[in-house]
Amino acid sequence: MRKYLIKMRIDIITIFPEMFEGPFTESIIKRGIQKGLVEIHLHNLRDYSNDKHKRVDDYAFSSGAGMVMMIEPVDNCISKLKSEREYDEVIYMSPDGELLTQPLANQMSLYNNIIILCGHYKGIDERIREHLITKEISIGNYVLSGGELGAAVLTDSLVRLIPGVLSGETSALSDSFQSGLVSPPVYTRPREYKGWNVPEVLLSGNDMIINEWKLNQAIERTKERRPEMYEILKKNNSNNL
Repeated sequence: MRKYLIKMRIDIITIFPEMFEGPFTESIIKRGIQKGLVEIHLHNLRDYSNDKHKRVDDYAFSSGAGMVMMIEPVDNCISKLKSEREYDEVIYMSPDGELLTQPLANQMSLYNNIIILCGHYKGIDERIREHLITKEISIGNYVLSGGELGAAVLTDSLVRLIPGVLSGETSALSDSFQSGLVSPPVYTRPREYKGWNVPEVLLSGNDMIINEWKLNQAIERTKERRPEMYEILKKNNSNNL
């Protein structure tokens, strides 16, 4: 059995650690943990509050509606973690952060240790962003109730890229977006179902023809479904498209 030396540690700071029980105890992330290729530690922010009621939020210094996450509990937690090891990034899941893309996930999958802070309520005290956070990431141009779902998405996108997590060495490399294209269509048995047939080219056994078909399908799908990606691809490959 091949041994992999790469190991990632992900520390997630949240006020709702129970939200991660499903995503982190099944499928690919579970496999990565069981193989010892990734460690995921959940930290309940309330445990770092000095308030007797374990409050982690307070009213904003303005007339705006909504509560704001306080700086002290977040600082206490991050400072404790950073006193124990070095971190590549301290990430805040934010709707106005850098959009999570496959190239960004590829880059971050090489990190050793990261902290992910999940925001909630109206947001976090701006001083946290100014002095404690090193990177802000968004999973899309929309707002969720908190950063937990975004943190789970980010974690999944990173863990599956760690060598040895997926069963096939090249599985993650053939995903959508790795080549700047969406994936071509895929089929499995039966060959015919209700008159719906698998394309004959995939049954030909000719790898060169099949690969050419897959590439053409991927290009056409990208052009149709993700035109902004196709324009970038066309610009970078003007002689081939």
